[in-house]
Amino acid sequence: MTTAQETVTVHTSRVKCDGASEITTSLGHPRVWLEIDERGHVDCPYCDKRFVLEGGH
Repeated sequence: MTTAQETVTVHTSRVKCDGASEITTSLGHPRVWLEIDERGHVDCPYCDKRFVLEGGH
């Protein structure tokens, strides 16, 4: 059984991820800064959370 990838819609092309989710406030991994490229999304290398830029890149 696989769990669905968490997707977050954002308004800026530079985002941070620390593994925290809407369900839990605990930190899941070190904070990383990610840049959304021409694909319009970026996946966190630690937790696979996907950040999608609203309206595309």
